[in-house]
Amino acid sequence: MGLPPYAEILRVSVEAEDGAPPVLLMPFADDVLGRPGFLHGGAISGLLEMAAIAALQHALEAEGGGRIKPVNVTVDFMRGGRDKPTRAAGVVTRLGTRVANVEATAWQDERDKPIAAARMNYLIVRD
Repeated sequence: MGLPPYAEILRVSVEAEDGAPPVLLMPFADDVLGRPGFLHGGAISGLLEMAAIAALQHALEAEGGGRIKPVNVTVDFMRGGRDKPTRAAGVVTRLGTRVANVEATAWQDERDKPIAAARMNYLIVRD
């Protein structure tokens, strides 16, 4: 699975991909630091976007592929991300012919206690 170059800057890796949408892992490092001991909101937003892209690419592969272009991104920050690894996963809520809607969630210790969530809309150019 090919993620955008920004994923490499964040050191994002694919943690699980057993036929289900992938779970991404971003380790804590100084370059994702916001205020001392906390993740920067931009790094969290970037991770959420990568998770949404990974989920959408996973769904599109089953339908023959396609290129995607972001249309809209909304991020909700729920609690501060601490100085520990962060995981994120996306769920495609609608996959149309030309438009897709994706939700992504980021968490640290427990998946049911997210630190942030995002809703994203993408334009699809089918292959």
